[in-house]
Amino acid sequence: MSQNLEAPGKPGIDARWTSSTKSGIGKALNPASDVTFTLSHGILNEAYYPREDIACLRDMGFVVTDGHEFFSEEKRDTQHFIETLKDGIPAYRIVNTDRFQKYQITKEVIVDPFRNTILQHIIFEQKDPDLPLRLFALLAPHLNNEGGNNTAWLGNYKGVDMFFAENGDIALAMACSSKWVKRSVGFVGTSDGWRDIRQHGELKYQYDTATKGNVACTGEIEVTEKEFVLAISFGRTHIEAANHARASILNGFDTAKKRYIQEWQIWQNTLPKISAKNFKMSAAILRMHEAKNFPGGIIASLSIPWGGTKGDADKSGYHVVWPRDLVETAGGFNALETKADVSRIVNYLMSTQNADGSWPQNMWLQGEPNWTGLQMDQIALPILEILKGYLRNTMSKSRQKRYWPLAKKAIVFLLVNGPYTDQDRWEEESGFSPFTMATEIAALLAGAELADLNDEKDFANYCRETADCWNDTLDHRTYVTGTPLAKKHGVDGYYIRINPFSDIAASELGDRTINLKNHHADHGKTKINELISVDALALVRFGLRDAKDPKIINTLKIIDEELKVSTPNGDCWYRYNNDGYGEHDNGEPYNGTGKGRAWPLLTGERGHYEIAAGNIEKANNCLIAMEAFANKGLIPEQVWDEDNIPEKGLYRGEHTGSAMPLTWAHAEYIKLCISIEYKKVFDMPVNTCERYLKNKNSSNIVIWRFDNGAKTLSKAKILRIETLAQCNVLWTDDNWETTYKVVSNDLTFGLFVTDIKLKNEEATTIQFTFYWNQANKWEGENYSVTVTND
Repeated sequence: MSQNLEAPGKPGIDARWTSSTKSGIGKALNPASDVTFTLSHGILNEAYYPREDIACLRDMGFVVTDGHEFFSEEKRDTQHFIETLKDGIPAYRIVNTDRFQKYQITKEVIVDPFRNTILQHIIFEQKDPDLPLRLFALLAPHLNNEGGNNTAWLGNYKGVDMFFAENGDIALAMACSSKWVKRSVGFVGTSDGWRDIRQHGELKYQYDTATKGNVACTGEIEVTEKEFVLAISFGRTHIEAANHARASILNGFDTAKKRYIQEWQIWQNTLPKISAKNFKMSAAILRMHEAKNFPGGIIASLSIPWGGTKGDADKSGYHVVWPRDLVETAGGFNALETKADVSRIVNYLMSTQNADGSWPQNMWLQGEPNWTGLQMDQIALPILEILKGYLRNTMSKSRQKRYWPLAKKAIVFLLVNGPYTDQDRWEEESGFSPFTMATEIAALLAGAELADLNDEKDFANYCRETADCWNDTLDHRTYVTGTPLAKKHGVDGYYIRINPFSDIAASELGDRTINLKNHHADHGKTKINELISVDALALVRFGLRDAKDPKIINTLKIIDEELKVSTPNGDCWYRYNNDGYGEHDNGEPYNGTGKGRAWPLLTGERGHYEIAAGNIEKANNCLIAMEAFANKGLIPEQVWDEDNIPEKGLYRGEHTGSAMPLTWAHAEYIKLCISIEYKKVFDMPVNTCERYLKNKNSSNIVIWRFDNGAKTLSKAKILRIETLAQCNVLWTDDNWETTYKVVSNDLTFGLFVTDIKLKNEEATTIQFTFYWNQANKWEGENYSVTVTND
């Protein structure tokens, strides 16, 4: 046996994260604790500390041997049973039974409400008392969102033997109420305890330190006493972590459990009394994804999709903030009627807004951008949430006034940059998307109401005029007719997923194609006018189109026949045809390419459509399906849609290796519960319904811009030319025989507008050019718009 040695084999194999197939998440509501844990395959999975966007563990489980031939790893070689200790409370009991009936491990897992400690109460039972079984704890620290730069060592705190690990300014300590028989740290794949036990049936080598690498901690536990408590604690230093570990064990597991459950029950008792199967757990999921130290900041998922294939190059996974997912989650809290939660989210949005009025594609909790894309729906949705917050009394008038300058910046960003988006809501394609346009139009009307509240009537009027214009162009940009796909399904037309061209109407797309992302070579090549998406249902959800509008009914038929998949757990829908974001057909993980699978949250969106159409029973079927898709109450991002592949853990209608749980999916489930209860879509914007469904408002203007120019103008309408700089517009409607010069109107927020009304009743074309005042020069090119009699 070697002692007082640095483990060999530095730095170990390349570090990888772990399964996204979570079966539980735990977190204390008490502000004294900053740690969150996840469960998967019957063991402790990733842990997050001191923030919800910083992962600090790969996993922690047990190995059992007889010292000779029998070797059993808890996460791989046992059958797992898991349940919550109380309905909807994230405290868990796990029973792992060896397939050969040699042992059973029963554990309860919670967080100490007063410390940064994950506590596990363990009962180890030998089924054959004559079999000399030995129990080993294996811990894989991945501190500070990194698996490859950790240092681990053996030590003690005030005479108590512990394992320690650190990376940067985060440290870990693991202590046990029972005795450590042997301990070792090593590098994964070269000198770790798992390899040692597998080869020798025991810890033959005991290394004291493993410095700067992919490390593992392994300890044999004295099992004379069948019950013991294991504490994994975190801190800014290893001494701080050690104090938490010792204090948690001394304070007692039952004491911590009682307080942990009690605090959750107090919060759960404030929620609406809804009997739906997954309601309480979904509410808990939303709450656990909120950052304690960045109030209102809610990450998308405490997971890394296909984590077993991801290493240190993918530090974020889904545990960062997407503004879209955050607003969807705010909608869930609105449904729960927890006003303080909604107020925190809106304040967080305001505090993380970019200087130009936009929000990052996604960001770390402190607001630092992670990815660099731009999605216009993520600008629009926060505006809607600000107004909802005010109308639902989750913010005072003074707070609304305080937010108004920031809200106006977001509205201006929409006016200047919309309705075209660099990325659709699936973060893949550029163009005009029905979903994005629906959010933008609704947001402009919400912005107009906010402007009215702040006595900016002219700005409010401009927002409404622009919203009306964009709404009038929606069909022109995204509704196709007479395609082979339309003829195949017996409809005259349908809304497409996206139109990437600013100067080509949907009807003019012809055989143009788009090469979809997440595919090899040209495998993503798809005709644009046959690219179908569930996104068109947003036109109903946001109140722009009636659920029984013939164009919506046509599109719905195409969606169901092209995108719906039936599973043993219910119907589910793909995002769009020829999606590439998901497992390959053989079940191999998504690796930049793959095949898109069905999304349970889309079943929730479909349920909301059914409510808008008056079909409550069908909506309830969607709710039941979402419950069936859940794994121990956790709703996944995607479910498997093919024949079962048991060796890959893939079963039709059950979770894939994508994110689980997904906060957005849980929020959609909660909203569907409430919408069914009210028998109406509870979050449908009032402004759009009033303006477009009830009053049938249309626009008397057509907007032309350099990046988004109208090609035709009805004689009855006004041509509105928007520019980003002051100019004189020289125009004619009789082929330059008569000319008119108009000075553009400075709207004072970055747009300059020139409105042109036809002078010549026989005009067939308006032509115009620009003189740029600041640059003191002519544009040097003429532009034209065709005049029609429509």
